[in-house]
Amino acid sequence: MTTSILPSSVFMSPRKRTLVPVSSRRKAVDDYFPFNFLPVECQLHVLSFLNEVDKCSCALVCLSWSCLVRSWKLWRVADYSRRGVFHLGQEGLLVSNREFERWKAWVHHYTHHLVSRRASLLTLKASFDLGDRCNKWSELLSHLLDNVHCRDLSHLDLNWTFTLLEPLDLRVHSSSSSHQDSITKMDQVTSFQELLTKLTHSCPRISKMRLHFDWSDVSMSLLTQFQQLRVLELKYFWVFKGVTPSTLQHLTKSLPNLKSLTLQILVPLRNLGISYTLESQSLEFLDVSPSRGLVFSCLKLPALRELRAKKIVRGITLDRRTRLRIQSRWPCLYHVLREGTPRLQALNNERLLPTWREESYGEMTAILEQSCYCVQHLDSWLW
Repeated sequence: MTTSILPSSVFMSPRKRTLVPVSSRRKAVDDYFPFNFLPVECQLHVLSFLNEVDKCSCALVCLSWSCLVRSWKLWRVADYSRRGVFHLGQEGLLVSNREFERWKAWVHHYTHHLVSRRASLLTLKASFDLGDRCNKWSELLSHLLDNVHCRDLSHLDLNWTFTLLEPLDLRVHSSSSSHQDSITKMDQVTSFQELLTKLTHSCPRISKMRLHFDWSDVSMSLLTQFQQLRVLELKYFWVFKGVTPSTLQHLTKSLPNLKSLTLQILVPLRNLGISYTLESQSLEFLDVSPSRGLVFSCLKLPALRELRAKKIVRGITLDRRTRLRIQSRWPCLYHVLREGTPRLQALNNERLLPTWREESYGEMTAILEQSCYCVQHLDSWLW
């Protein structure tokens, strides 16, 4: 008779499992933040940090969140350049007709979305050719301003000379004659002035503005109505459009709250030799480095703290007699700054010594050679 020996593991009790309380086996309500129990204003404040796409995703969570997302308080920005599928930061980009139509459909859907939400806009960013009679971008922006709350609009970033995307076939078959270009420019200016007129009535509280400017009398009278402007950046509209010294001086004197001014002015060759005067009691920052041929003969800026100016050589060859005759009309920038900017602290990103007015400009020679057009700092026949 044989006896079989079984392994000891058979007689041992199985390994005991760790006992887990029943209450912790189910998901407790306390594990979740009670978002729905917050006051409505707090919920809206939390959702306000999301972008447009995330807000729309939140609207699909539940009925209560969908009602929150529909609130006009969450739609404060109208940014027509925020489109991840497309190329951002480029204007007038040529694309296929299919891609253009897809982008155009998105623009109209986005506008309808803002209108249906009765958005209360604080910021408007757009890049549309307002002279485009086919796509009628000017009418689209006017429709937006007429159907949303824009009384509190404070930031306007508008490029009304180029559309963000343009169909390739439009450029291939379009006429490139100078007469056609002039007509297009006139259409753009007319539509821009109509839109600017609407903005003066609908959005009087704009404090920050960035746009191309045509420097016409009509546009100047409209721009100076924005008395709350604190930051202003004006880009050139047409290279052949000059700016008179009286126009530029009137701009700074008519905006009493202006703190920062950036100018991109391309002085035409026919106006070579003209100098400009700026006068403002509030201006603290002035950037004219994007300009070309802009020379100051007088600055009356008692609050100015920083100036950026850059001398750009045009590549024009002038004989010495003509050059000296033109430059003799211009004072040195150092003397202009010493007499008209008592609080200046920085020039071209360089910190100035507190005693820079009392000493000669020997220590500022390198800076002045980059920004001054006088005879001492521009000894070249090439402009």
